[in-house]
Amino acid sequence: MISFLRKSFKFIYQLEAKIAFYPTIISIAGIVFAFFMFYLESHGISKMLSKHAPILVVNDTDIARSLLTTFVAGLISIMVFSFSMVMILLNRASSNFSPRVLPGLISNRRHQIILGIYNASLLYCIFTLVGIEPVRQEYQLPGFSVLISIFFMTVCLGAFIYFIHSISQEIQVNNIMSRIFTTAKNRLVDLIDSQSESVIEFPDSENWNTLRSKKSGYLQNISINAMAQIAKEHNLQFEIIPAKGTYVLSEMPILKYNNDISDTQKDDILSNFLYSKGERVADNYVLAFKQLTEIAVKAMSPGINDPGTALNAIDYITELFLIRLKKKDCAYCLDDDEKPLILINTINFEDLLYNVMVAFRTYGKGDVIIVQKLLLMIKLLLSSQNSVVEYYKELLRKETNNLYEDASRSLKNTSDLEHVTQQFEAIKKNLF
Repeated sequence: MISFLRKSFKFIYQLEAKIAFYPTIISIAGIVFAFFMFYLESHGISKMLSKHAPILVVNDTDIARSLLTTFVAGLISIMVFSFSMVMILLNRASSNFSPRVLPGLISNRRHQIILGIYNASLLYCIFTLVGIEPVRQEYQLPGFSVLISIFFMTVCLGAFIYFIHSISQEIQVNNIMSRIFTTAKNRLVDLIDSQSESVIEFPDSENWNTLRSKKSGYLQNISINAMAQIAKEHNLQFEIIPAKGTYVLSEMPILKYNNDISDTQKDDILSNFLYSKGERVADNYVLAFKQLTEIAVKAMSPGINDPGTALNAIDYITELFLIRLKKKDCAYCLDDDEKPLILINTINFEDLLYNVMVAFRTYGKGDVIIVQKLLLMIKLLLSSQNSVVEYYKELLRKETNNLYEDASRSLKNTSDLEHVTQQFEAIKKNLF
């Protein structure tokens, strides 16, 4: 039963990121409501309202048919336009910024709900139109249901206006970067709040047994609580080898464990690993660094030529690094006695910093404004008191030297090189 619930959770979790998830749910609700109204009409709700509140009932069959037909045609036009706008948004974001931002735009819950409202209203109007009897007899017309369709159409018009406003804001690169930053920041803060302040000593796992993956895909999430429960019940300790967000191949080592376990237990353990063909910032904050870096690098390209966007991206990256300084490279899951049950390997600070800086050094080393901005970023990180590991600052000093070395070789103007050298020497004198 637990395994079934876990698989159901995984299925729903993967579906939630699809653009059709919420529209499908809301559309089903629209159909159910239409049949509910059929039930009320069969019990004479229109007849009762016609006697006590006639303003709430549409009694003319021709008017009802005309209204519903117009609503159906209008809603189809609105839906076509809305879906076209979504496709334009995705195409422009992919070409101008980075293809990595597409999952975040597709999984925008507000747009999915709006599309769901359109579809639910359309289906409701169609079912209500079918429910109109061809014979002109009193109370055979679902007059109250027709009035509700007018209300639904009014809601759709309001949702359409909001959709136009939202889609125009969503395409702006500042809003895209702000959303990426906010999502990653919240994820980082949650991880920092959950990490242990004490020094954890985890046993050497070099000679432990290895469990291999049976699937391939991005390691999207791990059910840590379920694995901790398995570890407690069978007196086990685990080391999760790949970091979250890593692409795991089939038969690749994914877990180490210290005691023998059965095949059934292995399957139960592997069921706690959630794979995906895409990546989401909400699950893996490292993706935010990748996306912001790619947006900045693309903005520096001759085709886009938007240095202001690159500078804004570096500002967001700087703030994320300031938060990342508070996080340790490894995470642990502890039992009630503070004994480590699970060692969770993560992307370490060295690799994260190098991957970001190497992209900027490769594509921006010849731009004096970008080099100065990066030196300012490193200066802020070196002077920060947030670092929980002193080694982090050694890595920052190393990247400072790498950046200056590349910049000094690329900058041809003497004045530009002099400004960069002065900034580098100031950092070296005060913070090295």
